[in-house]
Amino acid sequence: MPLKIPKPRTPGTRNAALPSFSEITRKEPEKSLLRPLHKTGGRNSSNRITMRYRGGGSKRHYRLIDFKRNKDGIPGTVVSVEYDPNRSARIALVNYADGEKRYILSPLGLTPGVKVESGPKAGIRPGNCLPIRLIPTGTMVHNLELEPGRGGQMVRSAGTAAQILSREDIYVLVRLPSGEIRRVPANCRATIGQLSNVDHKNIIWGKAGKTRHRGRRPRVRGSAMTPRDHPHGGGEGKAGIGMPGPKTPWGKPALGYRTRKKRKPTTLIVRGRRR
Repeated sequence: MPLKIPKPRTPGTRNAALPSFSEITRKEPEKSLLRPLHKTGGRNSSNRITMRYRGGGSKRHYRLIDFKRNKDGIPGTVVSVEYDPNRSARIALVNYADGEKRYILSPLGLTPGVKVESGPKAGIRPGNCLPIRLIPTGTMVHNLELEPGRGGQMVRSAGTAAQILSREDIYVLVRLPSGEIRRVPANCRATIGQLSNVDHKNIIWGKAGKTRHRGRRPRVRGSAMTPRDHPHGGGEGKAGIGMPGPKTPWGKPALGYRTRKKRKPTTLIVRGRRR
C-alpha cells in the first residue's frame, strides 16, 4: 500500500505521510460481524488509571475476526478488503459456500474474487490456512497458533510475516518477525502469506490531532515531572537520569532490563531475539 504525500498547504500536512487506502474496496462493514466496543480511558473498575496516555478518540465498533480458521474443506470467496480501526492490518470479508460470512486478516495481494480455504487439503496460496507441518520450508506465514485449536496469536500486525525453517518430529522451527527462532507444535495452524498494509511503519501523521483521534493522549517525559511523579524528575535545570540507571515510573529498572517471568517456559525458544 503506497503512502500519499499531501501538498504542504498547512503545518499539519507539511511533513505528513498518510495511508492512501487504495486497497480498500468497501467502506461500510458487515453489520452481522460488528460488536459494541466501550472505551475505558485507560482506567480499571476502580476508576484508577492503569494505562497512561489513553482517552478520547473516535467511536469504534469491534469486528469479529476469524483467527481459528476452522471451516475445513469449505471454500470461500473474498468479497471485499476493508479497513479495521482496531488493528494495523487490513481485513477481508469472506463469503463461504454454506452462506456464512467471516472476517479474516488480509494478506498481501488478496483481492475480491479470490478463493480461500482452510484445512489439511488447502493449497499453498495466500489466504489459505493449514497445519504448519504441511507447509513447505521457506514459506512466509502469518496468524500463527501456539497451541492447536486456540487460534492465531502471533504475527498479526501490518506487514509482518514468519518463516517456516525446518521440521523436528513433533515441532516445526519458525523464525518470527523479531528474529526469534521458536519451536511450534506441528499441528498448529498458520495462514500463508505476508500481511497487508506493509507501509504502516512509515506513516507520519503530521499533527498531534491525528493521534488524539486515535485515542492517544500526549506522552510526558519522566525528566519533565516532579520527583514524586517519576524517578527521573526533579533537579535544577536539565538533570541526567543518574545512577543506577533508567527507571520506570514505579522504580523498576528500564531500557534493557529482562522482564520475562521465570515460570514462563523457555524450552521452545531456540534462539532469542536479542542474540
